Amino acid sequence: MPDDFSQNLRWLCAEAGPIAQTCRGIGINRQQFNRYLSGAGLPSAHNLRRIARYFGLSEAELFATHREFCAAQTQSAPQSLSAHLTQFNALFQDQARPLRRFLGAYHAYFRTPTWPGQILRSLIQLRAQEGHVVSHTYERATSGDGSIRQRGRYQGLVSFRGNRLCMYETPRRDGGFLSETVMMPEHPQQVSYLQGLTLGVSARPDQQPFSTRTVWVRIPERVSAREALALTGAYPQASAKLDPKVRRLLGDQLPISISPTAD
Repeated sequence: MPDDFSQNLRWLCAEAGPIAQTCRGIGINRQQFNRYLSGAGLPSAHNLRRIARYFGLSEAELFATHREFCAAQTQSAPQSLSAHLTQFNALFQDQARPLRRFLGAYHAYFRTPTWPGQILRSLIQLRAQEGHVVSHTYERATSGDGSIRQRGRYQGLVSFRGNRLCMYETPRRDGGFLSETVMMPEHPQQVSYLQGLTLGVSARPDQQPFSTRTVWVRIPERVSAREALALTGAYPQASAKLDPKVRRLLGDQLPISISPTAD
């Protein structure tokens, strides 16, 4: 079993690129990781879970016989998802491996017509599921006078094309709109800051379509989901609670929107 695990791990690393980059992505010591690769030791339950999550596999799959493991990794049979996401299967199959270094949680920053003069911070989680990468987005914001109270939960699928993350989402309630986000790393080998564009629909009653610049910031694993969610909301553009780098990456460009015209 240890030999199978180390062979499977070496196979995954050969596909992933530099070992140092893989160790950083998992958050594990290089010397310790080399012991797993050589078969000199097995990871603890905690490290095993982190390795499995990084590669988008189950812990059991990592311990399969090497022959079975290779066969499973090379086959491309369609995967099943819940009914409301199956329409995207053809475009989003087998994305867990190319997107594994992006799996985790992010704070997303953007401007919308709903919150003029402010920057909205939402929570996005990217998870591997049956070979796909599923997104879960949470938005919470309340105006100072209480006249606007925004609560949104969205779910979608993510694909990796040309070093770009392409995400399509829809509200978890039935009958909602579809939004599209395309993100890219600030530099090819880092995932701490991603920037791109979102095309969506505002939360206002008139549901204005809009396009806006977006910045994602990786949330450290030590931050719990509850803590990350508590930080979401609408912030004044000059707020000291916002990362200055986020403001720089967003720039000063306002969202491009289309307002309904009277007949």
